[in-house]
Amino acid sequence: MTYVHTNIVSKNWKELAQFYINVFKCEPVYPERDLSGKWLDRLTNLKNAEIKGIHLRLPGYENGPTLEIFEYTSTNFSGITPEINRHGFGHIAFHADSVEDVLKKLLQHGGQQLGEVVIKDFGEIGVLTAVYAKDPEGNLVEIQNWQK
Repeated sequence: MTYVHTNIVSKNWKELAQFYINVFKCEPVYPERDLSGKWLDRLTNLKNAEIKGIHLRLPGYENGPTLEIFEYTSTNFSGITPEINRHGFGHIAFHADSVEDVLKKLLQHGGQQLGEVVIKDFGEIGVLTAVYAKDPEGNLVEIQNWQK
């Protein structure tokens, strides 16, 4: 078994993909996706489903898992804002050489800081520097660094 991808349903896939490219050094995996048809209706259980988007190669992987950013032509944004302690998928995490530098870049590209940058010494397993943040659409992201 192999892990393949994580999907984010976006309000504007091109802008959100560019955010992950600029801030986290993700790389586009072409071709861009433009999906529709009866097969997609059956797969999604939606009538007249249409999806546009792209896969982004995650940093540190040559042929590894991707971040799939899709935009449905009929997306249901119910107004529920992601919360760090809400049931279900919580966040995606990226290792950074400098948590502060990546956080600064995230803020410059329209993201928001959620909590404080914390440094916690876990003894034998190392020192964690981490912060939670939000991408421009409110999806939760952790920026972390472990030092031994």
